[in-house]
Amino acid sequence: MPIFLGTLARYFGLRFLIAVLVVFAGIFALVALIDYVEMMRRAADIANAPVALIAKTSIYRVPQIVERILPFCVLIGAMSCYLHLSRRLELVVARSAGLSAWQFVAPALLVAFVLGIAATTVYNPVSALLQERSKRFEAELFGLRGNSLGRGGPFWISQRTDEGQAIINATSSRDQGVNLNGVSVYTFDPEGRFKQRIEARAALLQPGAWLFRDARVYALGVLPARQTEYYLKTSLTPEQVRESFATPETVPFWELPEYIQIAEHAGLIASGYRLQFQKLLARPFLLSAMVLLAAAVSLRFFRFGGIQKMVLSGVAAGFLLYVLSKVTEDLSKAELMHPVAAAWLPVLAGGLTGFIALLYQEDG
Repeated sequence: MPIFLGTLARYFGLRFLIAVLVVFAGIFALVALIDYVEMMRRAADIANAPVALIAKTSIYRVPQIVERILPFCVLIGAMSCYLHLSRRLELVVARSAGLSAWQFVAPALLVAFVLGIAATTVYNPVSALLQERSKRFEAELFGLRGNSLGRGGPFWISQRTDEGQAIINATSSRDQGVNLNGVSVYTFDPEGRFKQRIEARAALLQPGAWLFRDARVYALGVLPARQTEYYLKTSLTPEQVRESFATPETVPFWELPEYIQIAEHAGLIASGYRLQFQKLLARPFLLSAMVLLAAAVSLRFFRFGGIQKMVLSGVAAGFLLYVLSKVTEDLSKAELMHPVAAAWLPVLAGGLTGFIALLYQEDG
């Protein structure tokens, strides 16, 4: 019997792994196609835009996009695996041999846990690196046109020096905020009066100054002046701009503890980095919780009927879990919930829901 259980466990584990990989590959290809079409649309007004550069910009962004929906890949893969085994009556044979649901769910739990570890320690650093390269390619691609100035963007930071205050806005950032694209700057004198507005294609943070490239300076009573390079004094350091311009998702897992420590020493809020670190630590357990949810809704025999309702309930449970994770994430970013609680609460909710449902079905 131990040999039989070992062989059967490897079989169930392999079937689950293949199903997850197939779902992952399908979603990866679909996202890559959609993102490439969207990138082609955005680059349509760029004359002689390199197709290879557009393709690299798109494909390098896909790994991080797919990483966010990895739990759903496991959920869908687990449901398809168990439904396929049930349709082929393999689960019926396993149960008739004296195996409980826990025995053929355990291999999938182990495989999901290992996949979570690999996704955190290997896939996440690679996707973060590719995301940074995608930003460089995107800046190179869309930096070819000059109408990107002054569009406004989601990144803001304020600085104050002996020359007055400056408010910096950028459409995108690279290298954790050291390089900015689509920059608009509003400067004020020490008394708070408006001095000038600066628009630039790109900006680079250097020791003691921002270097703006292809800048256009607007000052009161003076005609706009265009300068290839323009320097603006700053007291900001790379550690300080990271909090405003660097998204935690672009920081590799192995570098997150260092970023948290740097932010704390600089007196900045590190909740975003802490949340991302805890979410990555919880990922193996989250994938295992997805397996429990999938098993709770897909181990029903086909001859009993009601498969469609069970599958829809599993998809709905996964969606509700996603909504819960987004709510806790927003609460954590607003400093209304501790990052540890925000990262682990969805894991506990999903795992306990699947465990209790499976326990009720299996043991009454």
